Amino acid sequence: MLVPVLLSGGVGSRLWPVSRAARPKQFLPLGGEGSMLQETLRRVQGLECRPPVVVCNAEHRFMVAEQLRGESAAPPQIILEPAGRNTAPAIALAALQVSQDNPEALLLVLPADHHILAPRQFCDAVVRAASEARAGRLMTFGVVPTRAETGYGYVRTGDSLAEGLFDLAEFVEKPDLATAESYVAAGTYYWNSGMFLFRADRYLKELSIYQPDMLAACEAAMAAAERDLDFIRPEETAFLASPADSIDYAVMEKTAHGGVAALDCGWSDVGAWSALWELGQGDHCGNVTRGDVLLQDAQGSYVHSESRLVTALGIEDLVIVETPDAVMVSPKHRVQDIKQLVDTLTRAARSEATVHHRVFRPWGAYESLVVGEHFQVKRLTVNPGQTLSLQLHHKRAEHWVVVSGVADIVRGEEHLTLGPDESTYIPLGMKHRLANRGEVPLEVIEVQSGSYLGEDDIVRFDDVYGREDSAS
Repeated sequence: MLVPVLLSGGVGSRLWPVSRAARPKQFLPLGGEGSMLQETLRRVQGLECRPPVVVCNAEHRFMVAEQLRGESAAPPQIILEPAGRNTAPAIALAALQVSQDNPEALLLVLPADHHILAPRQFCDAVVRAASEARAGRLMTFGVVPTRAETGYGYVRTGDSLAEGLFDLAEFVEKPDLATAESYVAAGTYYWNSGMFLFRADRYLKELSIYQPDMLAACEAAMAAAERDLDFIRPEETAFLASPADSIDYAVMEKTAHGGVAALDCGWSDVGAWSALWELGQGDHCGNVTRGDVLLQDAQGSYVHSESRLVTALGIEDLVIVETPDAVMVSPKHRVQDIKQLVDTLTRAARSEATVHHRVFRPWGAYESLVVGEHFQVKRLTVNPGQTLSLQLHHKRAEHWVVVSGVADIVRGEEHLTLGPDESTYIPLGMKHRLANRGEVPLEVIEVQSGSYLGEDDIVRFDDVYGREDSAS
């Protein structure tokens, strides 16, 4: 039994401003037709798999559920990490969950934010590695290097086990250029893909040897886990007692049972904007563009536009990324350092560090159109069949104008049905609810007025998504 384990806890800050903490890169369509999360699940369709297990941030739970709806024959099991503790504890949660049914199940551990050009070759490598994994090896996938890359870690292979399969000799850190060139020349070094294949019980056994405190914390968290709608919530206090560590450091660098499966499938971790330049279809001058972009006398650049025309003249080897609320410009060779910009924005408490202009909710999305002193104008999009919570606000009143669709509204003791060009007023302190009972999206312009307009001024009385009194 092969169980895909999708790790969806990353933030992707090096792809800011498109990737942000509230909607990171795995939920965005950066490499294929769907989001990177969807593409990760689709690439295992050539294998005989059980429904996937997804480990993600609790704040992203509804995005995960929505994006994976219909992607597999049965719904995924979604485990909500109370807090990030790196990959080793996240995989332990999945292994413990799967072990309840089959301790010897093979876990195919996949970060949800990678891109693979040739899924068939990837599946072939999984099939080759499966025999060693069933026999008790902890297999990692080493990507055949196509260049001397300093942005990736490497794995060094030992003795050959079979065609394309090797003993794991060691993990090595990201090298400088000269060292990377020597690795490629040696032919025994592969890029560390961060993907793994092993039995659930074997991984837990290795954790018991090398990280017993981590295993104990994860066992306690899963033993007291609660079901919340379709989600599994490990007990928070127990999980927070776990050390934070990656699977590389916690297990793979220590185990005597490691193996490497060679992988040649057009892999990229899409770790920076330069990766999207490499993956894109360039023009005759080596420029890759997305969106409404006009370039003149430009070479080797990546320009991404989301909301307006972006023009550039006489540029070379630049990355320019435009979103509705931010523009980022960097030399292509410095894009690995964009995380420093995000850290600076975070310290300055700038919302652009974490949330987008368009904020997604389980019922749809909203975006701020105008913000002024004591007022704000938003556009709400409520998906078909979705309902906002029954709520009230202590510090603001709201005017709703329906633009398209039909709104089903609770306003105090009243029940209203409003169509396009119709409106209503929600006084401060009045219970209210907005719903879309129709089959097309509902668009509403919301005008807020009051002494405080923060998203945390919400008191919920009933919520179909099981949220607490917060804006999540």
